[in-house]
Amino acid sequence: MHYSTLFLLTSATFSLASPVWPRYTVDNEHFEVLALRATTQVNPAAVNDVTCIDPKLNIVFHDQNVAELGICGGIAGSVTKCSGAPESTVGQSGSAKFTLTTATKGATINITKGRWEQCVRAARAICPTGSMSGTCSGGASSGDVDFTLESP
Repeated sequence: MHYSTLFLLTSATFSLASPVWPRYTVDNEHFEVLALRATTQVNPAAVNDVTCIDPKLNIVFHDQNVAELGICGGIAGSVTKCSGAPESTVGQSGSAKFTLTTATKGATINITKGRWEQCVRAARAICPTGSMSGTCSGGASSGDVDFTLESP
């Protein structure tokens, strides 16, 4: 065997033995969510008893925001609080569904938009992805408001 043939066989063997590293991609939406969360203040006292139900559940960030503002028939824009004094309410959009109920029987939900947004931000600081449940401090005519975020 000639040295040149041996060299070609050896170099071919080495090139096949080289490790192949997988390539990962991350959607731009992920970076936008991280940037948004980094710029907003979190009040840990806004929420209690947060439970991460299924961290792998894919809840689209935009859907979560729309569902968040869809409670009480809609608290987006200039609406400052939940109107109608319901005992429970649902906000739903695409992959996200918020269900709110009063923690005290007979109470009604009168949560303000600011308090509700603080509650969701504080809960997302504990459960950054997927479905979750917890209790917003205050927000009812008497006591707190329980909530669940899930996929419909």
